[in-house]
Amino acid sequence: MEWVNVLCTLRFTDAQLDKLRAVSPRLHVEQETCRSAKEVTAALTPKTQVLYTFHAAFDPAGYPGLKWVQLHTAGVNHVLDTPLMRSGVPVTTTSGIHVPRIAEYAFASMLAFTYRVPTMLCYQGRGEWPTGRWDIFSGHELRGQTVGIVGYGSIGREVARLADAFAMRVLVSKRHTGEMTDDGYSLAGVGDPAGKLPDGVYGPDRLHDMLRQCDFVVVAAPLTQETHHMIDEAALRAMRPNAYLVNVARGGLIDEVALARALREGWIAGAGLDVFEKEPLPTDSPLWGQDNVILSPHVAGFSHKYDERATDLFAHNLNRFLAGKPFLNLVDKGKGY
Repeated sequence: MEWVNVLCTLRFTDAQLDKLRAVSPRLHVEQETCRSAKEVTAALTPKTQVLYTFHAAFDPAGYPGLKWVQLHTAGVNHVLDTPLMRSGVPVTTTSGIHVPRIAEYAFASMLAFTYRVPTMLCYQGRGEWPTGRWDIFSGHELRGQTVGIVGYGSIGREVARLADAFAMRVLVSKRHTGEMTDDGYSLAGVGDPAGKLPDGVYGPDRLHDMLRQCDFVVVAAPLTQETHHMIDEAALRAMRPNAYLVNVARGGLIDEVALARALREGWIAGAGLDVFEKEPLPTDSPLWGQDNVILSPHVAGFSHKYDERATDLFAHNLNRFLAGKPFLNLVDKGKGY
């Protein structure tokens, strides 16, 4: 029997490793927890055929036996400029496993803005019962409002499903408007695999047309050279002054200088930001001082189920690898996602 040598560089439990080994007696699964690219490179051997990792700064040319790399992330922007992405070694991602948590985070931010939760907490912290409560806290409901979703991958599709449950109008901006189905990895009952929920679909050239109609905008697109600063000054000026912007994707999708000005001058009403162009967010960033911003330290995807779902997906792809079937979540290196 020909062995397939699998190296995992995350801190998986024994039960999770046993799940991977149970895929086939051909698999020889080892784990060496690595906290840096240097440690991953040191852990690789000429016999490694399958690698599960977060860090991937090594040169695959030095490991001719390597046949496939599974990343521990949904995005690949942190490895775009590495030799791995210029090689012929297939790369897959964990896209789809973060979906419930991140989509719920987007709605937590939208609801917190709509119901003035930060203001409530300020009064609570002061031990003060506010006067003029109607003027402070009355407002619109999510029901009947329009949400625009920039990027219609697994996260965007779950945002759409939740928006539909809130009876919101759903608009979508995506690269290929004629391709509405999603054949990537998805959890049961999650998202919109068939692409039936949007009330309108817009290509990148019509992004501003979509933004003009939205009460809420959720950014969930991959970060590539093409999408860098796609939400720029012109896009922010296209938005409504009552609109609220949520970014759960990557900080580089938004021009933060223009965003800070838009928030300060009232081009838009507010923003919920989990990701930033530079992380940690610098202490001198003007975003810290905006009272119409809800900030979080890139935690929207943090879930106790992360590794369990990640190993479920990895096991699924291991089955496909052994059977010679196409991978789920295979990265198109030309597109950068």
